[in-house]
Amino acid sequence: MNTPRIFADFHNADNQGRLRLNCIGTVEYLARQNIELQDGKLLTLYSEDLEVEGVIQYSTEEQLWVAAIDWNAIKQMDDLAVQVKY
Repeated sequence: MNTPRIFADFHNADNQGRLRLNCIGTVEYLARQNIELQDGKLLTLYSEDLEVEGVIQYSTEEQLWVAAIDWNAIKQMDDLAVQVKY
């Protein structure tokens, strides 16, 4: 099963290192694709040349959705293109 792939701003992280999912590009993409966020949902997050999987959580402190990611698991899109090529 493929995980949905959505745009996220990798510069918009909270104090815990989770990506906030409140930038206009993310909100518009979620609406256009009819993706409903819920705790524990797995998504692939991308931005220009970066991609990583994240687990959705609701931040009660900020009252918005965030994605917990492993910052060490972020892949460069150039790296992905090379992997697919071979």
